[in-house]
Amino acid sequence: MIRRHARVAAAAALALAGAVAIGGCGGNGSTSIGGPASPPPAVSVGPTVPGGGTPTVPDGTPSPAGPTSGWGPDMWNGNSGSSMMGGGGSWGPGMMGNGMMGNWWLPGNGTRVQTLDQARQRATAFADRLGLRVGEIMQFSRNFYAELRTADGHPATEALVNPTDGAVQIEYGPAMMWNTDYGMHYGSRSQARISATQARSIAQQWLRDHGNTLTAGDPEPYPGYYTLHTMRDGKITGMLSVNASNGQVWYHTWHGTYIATSQR
Repeated sequence: MIRRHARVAAAAALALAGAVAIGGCGGNGSTSIGGPASPPPAVSVGPTVPGGGTPTVPDGTPSPAGPTSGWGPDMWNGNSGSSMMGGGGSWGPGMMGNGMMGNWWLPGNGTRVQTLDQARQRATAFADRLGLRVGEIMQFSRNFYAELRTADGHPATEALVNPTDGAVQIEYGPAMMWNTDYGMHYGSRSQARISATQARSIAQQWLRDHGNTLTAGDPEPYPGYYTLHTMRDGKITGMLSVNASNGQVWYHTWHGTYIATSQR
C-alpha cells in the first residue's frame, strides 16, 4: 500500500512538472500573446510506445511540446493496461485530499474496448459521475478519446478510455493541468486573453514553426484552454491545445494514429 501511494505521488509530481515543460515561441513549442513569455524549461520526453523513441507529430517531425515521460501514454500499452497508474484507480478519491480528484478516475471492468460504441458506454459511465454527457468519441491506435459536455452542451473536459480494460480518466495534458473547472487547478480563474481566432492562429504558427505541413482545425473552447484537431487535406490526424490565458501550445503526443470518430 505504501509503495502504491508512492507511485501515485510520483505520478502527480510528474504531472505538475509537465504543466510547465512546454517551451517558448520558436524554441520548444509554445507561443504567448499579451506579454513576454517566461524562459522555457527543458522538456523531458520519454518513449510513447514500448520500444518507441521521441514522440512525433503525424507527418514524422519531432514534437517537443507535451511531456510524456513517467505517467503518459505508456500506461495504455497492451501489456500493463492501467496498472502503471497503480491499478484499481490511483487517481481515485482522496488522492490529494481534494474532493474533485475522486472524480478523475473510473476503474476498468476488465473488458477490452474495441469499438466506438463500447468506448462511449465506458465514457458515459464516467461522465455520469461528473454530471456531464458524452459528445464526440475518437478512436486512436493507443486509446479512445472522449469529449465531455455539460447538460446544456458546453465543452467541459476531455477523457481517455483505456482499450485494454475499459478504465477511464481525465485526459492527461491540458485537461488535467489547464482546465479550470475539472482539472488539477479547478477553481482558478486566470484571465482568458486568447480568443478562439487567436488560438487557431497560434496553433497554426506552432505547426509552421516546427516544419509541419498540418493545418489547425476549429478551436473547441474548454474552461481555460482550447483544443483543436490537426488536419491534413481536410482529414483529422491528431490534436493540440492552446492555453486561453498565455497562449502556450501542448501537442497531444499520446494518442497514436487516428482511426475514426463518432459524433453524438
